[in-house]
Amino acid sequence: MANIRDILKERILVLDGAMGTMIQRHQLTEEDFRGERFKNHSCSLKGNNDLLSITRPDIIKSIHAEYYAAGADIAETNSFGGTWVAQDDYELASAVYDINYQAAKIAREVADEFTAKEPNKPRFVAGSMGPTTKLASMSPDVNDPGFRNISFDELVDTFKEQAKGLIEGGVDLLLVETITDTLNAKAALFAIDEIQLEKGTDLPVMISGTITDASGRTLSGQNTEAFVISVEHAKPLSIGLNCALGAEALRPYLKTIREKSNCFVSAHPNAGLPNEMGAYDESPEFMAKQIKVFLDEGLVNIVGGCCGTTPAHIKAIADLASTYTPKNN
Repeated sequence: MANIRDILKERILVLDGAMGTMIQRHQLTEEDFRGERFKNHSCSLKGNNDLLSITRPDIIKSIHAEYYAAGADIAETNSFGGTWVAQDDYELASAVYDINYQAAKIAREVADEFTAKEPNKPRFVAGSMGPTTKLASMSPDVNDPGFRNISFDELVDTFKEQAKGLIEGGVDLLLVETITDTLNAKAALFAIDEIQLEKGTDLPVMISGTITDASGRTLSGQNTEAFVISVEHAKPLSIGLNCALGAEALRPYLKTIREKSNCFVSAHPNAGLPNEMGAYDESPEFMAKQIKVFLDEGLVNIVGGCCGTTPAHIKAIADLASTYTPKNN
């Protein structure tokens, strides 16, 4: 398999777009989420997108194929909520390994199909590891700021199980993404180190934080420079930002990452901010125009899309990125 670090020195790589946005287009029913395996499950499963890697693998496979066909070099597995912390909301903690393994296996199959057709453009699979539904640094109770509903060790356990499934399913790298609480991310990085040591693997790791408002801070209060300092010890392939804000608003913070880190820089922003109906309005052309600024200023090595982005957005970004040579630290 081609070495992604070597390729990043030669060209800008493109990450895929929003999995959830594409799943919503299929207007799935409760039965789609249940499939045969969970036909008699005790609670509703509708909306548990991660489960579709088991119950509707055909849909997940088709979404990966659409993004690769649009020009994506890297596809994220359908495993954003693939931890027992998140799956416990659906009483499905027991399915976590299978969710991650199947998500990786599906993406691997599609990636290999496209690489075989275009050997000069190898496709990669990134194991998506989301932030979970609980935070290690913050209390869920405004009346008890010292309370925590999860411990660091519990987070390590849940991320370790997730990473194990992703690695054994065949991912090329791991993506700790949409980081709102850096302590959660550090638990994920610790878990990845542990499982890779146990398995004798050395997969690259991408780290992507989330700026939650115009202050330029994560939900747990860190500014961008502090975030970089907090995670760079893991020697990641890349550090970047995704979600929350649109592309234009991310520019100053990506500049900070470029200046303060010694690794590649990634960005996969939303298609703008959601409107009053929760939809995203930025067109592929408009979003590409904003991302052009990142490329003109040499801020990014990996670029893609988050909420609201589609294969059309990724095609516009990929077409643009193909005309640029990366700046490397």
